[in-house]
This record gives sequence, C-alpha cells and structure tokens, in this order.
Amino acid sequence: MIAVTLKEVSKKFDQVIGVDNVNIRIQPGEFFTFLGPSGCGKTTTLRMIAGFYYPSSGRILFGEQDMTFVPPNKRNTGMVFQNYALFPHMTVFENVAFGLKVRKLSKPEIQKRVERALEQVRLPGMGSRRIDQLSGGQQQRVALARALVIEPGILLLDEPLSNLDAKLREETRSEIKRLQLELGITTIYVTHDQAEAMAMSDRIMVMEGGRIQQIGTPIEIYNRPANRFVASFIGETNLLEGVVEEVSDQEITVRVGGELRLVGLKSNVNPHVNLALGEKVVLSIRPEAFHDGVGQKENVIQGTVILSEFTGVSVNYLVQSGDHSLRAMFINTGTDIRSRGEKISLAVAKDSIFVVD
Repeated sequence: MIAVTLKEVSKKFDQVIGVDNVNIRIQPGEFFTFLGPSGCGKTTTLRMIAGFYYPSSGRILFGEQDMTFVPPNKRNTGMVFQNYALFPHMTVFENVAFGLKVRKLSKPEIQKRVERALEQVRLPGMGSRRIDQLSGGQQQRVALARALVIEPGILLLDEPLSNLDAKLREETRSEIKRLQLELGITTIYVTHDQAEAMAMSDRIMVMEGGRIQQIGTPIEIYNRPANRFVASFIGETNLLEGVVEEVSDQEITVRVGGELRLVGLKSNVNPHVNLALGEKVVLSIRPEAFHDGVGQKENVIQGTVILSEFTGVSVNYLVQSGDHSLRAMFINTGTDIRSRGEKISLAVAKDSIFVVD
C-alpha cells in the first residue's frame, strides 16, 4: 500500500488555471474521492497523478519517492477510464493481458494472472468473449480487471460508472468497493455524483474552480460543510441569509427576515465567519433536520405547504415561510400528511444549524 502526496500542485493550460495549489495526502489503502462539478479540476488532478499531465508547479510523491515528472508507464498505477478504453478487436482475455504482455511476462504467468483478475471481477470463463458481446457493466469489469492485473500500487478511476444505468451503477460501485477492501489498494476515484462519493469513500475532496473547497469524511462533508458551495453541492440544503443578533459562550442567534430568530451552536460555525453583531451570515439547514414544530418553543418556523411529495419512505415538503422557500423531509410514520395550502410548523435543533458563510 502506497501513500500519495500532492504538495502545492497547480496546472495551467496557457493562461487558464485548471488546478490551483492542491495540497493533499492520501493514506495507504485509502479510498479517496475527488468530487465536484464538470470543469472543477478533479480529472486534471487525477491525470497528473497518473502522469498524463505534468504539473506547472508543485510536487507529486508516491510514498517518499518524487514522481512529478516520471512517465506514466513507470508509475505502477492502474487506471480505469470513463469510456473504458477497451480494444474492440481483442477478446476479453487479450484486453486484460495487454499490460502484462507489454511487461514481457511469461505465458503461464499471464494466464494465471488474467484468470485470477477475471475471477476477482466476477467474470470467470469469459476470456474468449469479444468486447461487443458484453454488456456495459461487463465491459466496465473488464476495464477494472485490466487495471488490477498488473498489480498496481495505486488504482485510479475516472468516473467509471457514468455510462451505466442507475441500478447497474449501484451494483457495480458495491463491487468496486468490495475489491478495494479485499485488495487493500490505495484508490483514487473521480466523480460528480455525490451519492456515489458518499457511499464509497473513506474521505472526499470537494473541488470547485480548480481549488479545494473541503476535505473530510462523508459524515464531515455532509454534516459540517465548510462553505456555501459544499453545503449546496452535497445533497440538498436550505440556505438562509441573516444577521448576527446575539453571541454567547456556546450559542449564536441569527435574525432571518422580520420576526424569525434562529439559535445555533458556535461549534457549528465555520471558523472563517465573522461573528460580530450585525454581521451578515448564511445558515445551512438540511431538509431532514426539520421536525414537527407543534409544542416547540425554540427555532420554530411557521409556513404554508406549497408542494407535498410522498415517496414511501418519506414525505417531502416545499414550504413557503415569508420570503423563504424551505425544503423539509419527514420520515413516513403512517400519520397525517399535509396537503398543498395547509399550514405547517417546522422546528430545527440547535445542533442542526450550520453557519457556512
């Protein structure tokens, strides 16, 4: 297992900055995900780790070895591309064996390794199949087997599930995670899918505009977003603009609109936020943080149901409260469900309010 370290890594394309001053350390055996919208720099960062791009500045280390300008074929990384990049004129066996033949391994060794790799991705006995005889999910597994068969120190995956339908995507991500855990291989994964990143990762790096917005576990990223971008990009959230009205040792009170006052914990405030009285701040409240406000005295929001969606597991509401449209999610308990036009009372606990900007 190998650690991967990026020290002040930047990449320019002419005058355009693709990646700006990235500093990360990926632990040996970790499943680490680069997450962000298209054009945020995540694939460029992955390609610098793979050696397809060289940084404009900064250093890339595998363990303690400087790999910044080492060619891709000398990095001992296995890569799975978004479009799989399989050779259509070759069989499954020939595709998986390609990297081993380049390394000039013996035929018996190649046979053994390819068969083992196909068993690992649950495609045993399919070596003689042509690529065009495989489903999209099977082709993805062949690409994964080809990356694993060379026994890389680091596995790189660039949006490998984006071409699969929803059900197959869910099944395949479980297979990738199973293999990663079994092999203990350091894995770097690129995706724009938040649910995918949350389900698979040990840690996530959220990127936007070529810069790191936050690094943390899925729980940290979701429950304690570092800023407005992370809060809105990861799942759904309600962003409320307000003004700091009171600050105590442990709590902060924010006035939102006319009469609404919300009290949160200072421990949930982004450390970069100025808490001076009268300062403008932005609150983040997840839809599932709301509960029935009837009988509650603190952090209660009165509103009118604009939209009610019953999903089976939950009931999702769009609630209008003054100038604010709020999304709230209640777990289905089989009790009364509010309809459009009905009044509703929402409450939120202090520890579920986050000051992000």
